[in-house]
Formats: sequence, structure tokens, C-alpha cells
Amino acid sequence: MPTVMVQAQVPGAPRAAYELAKDMEAYPRFMKDVVYLKVLQREEYAQVSEWHARFQGKILRWKERDVFDDKALTITYQQTEGDLRKFEGQWTFQGEAGGTRIALSVDFDLGIPMLAPLLDPVARLVVKKNCEDMLAGMRAQLEA
Repeated sequence: MPTVMVQAQVPGAPRAAYELAKDMEAYPRFMKDVVYLKVLQREEYAQVSEWHARFQGKILRWKERDVFDDKALTITYQQTEGDLRKFEGQWTFQGEAGGTRIALSVDFDLGIPMLAPLLDPVARLVVKKNCEDMLAGMRAQLEA
């Protein structure tokens, strides 16, 4: 199962970047591959969200449970249903000189074991590019 990890430095305090990441319903406004995102259920430190995102010319759909740790400034997510066999990961936000280091990890399984040796390397590159685009969108929002 492929894992992707990306990092970016963004301006501002970790709390500001974390709060932007928590506002997931805003993602379609500044993340080009997120076509639709709706929070279906809200709890004090978690939510269930529905996503539609572009992936190699197709639209992937899934629901995920997002868990927020406001003290540690982390967001952990896990697909509860959707097009992939597995889709989960974590966001972290750490202060450093000149701003905040955002790290995003994604662990996924396309669910096609026979073709995994062929598809997984390509999927890893596409997911990495999507993650980098997400962080670039966040950087642009925080710079504005």
C-alpha cells in the first residue's frame, strides 16, 4: 500500500494554518482538484465529511472521519466509505523560523491487488502532486 508524505513551509503561526485546514468546506475555493466537499456531521473534536476530487481525469468520491486535536495541532482522517479500499492519513502543523511547517501524510490502497505493481507507482505520483497542490493552495490563502 503506497504512502505519500509531503511538507511545506507557509507564513504565519501554526494555529492559523491549522484553523484553515480545519475549514474543509472552504477547500474547493482554493484547491483545484477538490470539486465538492461537505461536512455531513459535526462533533466537538471530529466530523464526517464527503469529498469528490479529481484523480487522473476521474472523480473519486469518499466519506471520511476527521479527528481534530486542537492542543497538538493535528488532524487525522480515515475513509469510512468510498472508491478506494483504504485512504487515511494525518496533517501536522509545527512552528519554525519564518512560519509554519505543514506535513501531510496519505496512506492509500486502490483495491486492485493484481495490478498494484503497475498502478501504485503512478498513483503515488498523482497523490503526491495533489497533496503538493493542496499545500500550495493553503500557502496562497495564508499569504493573502
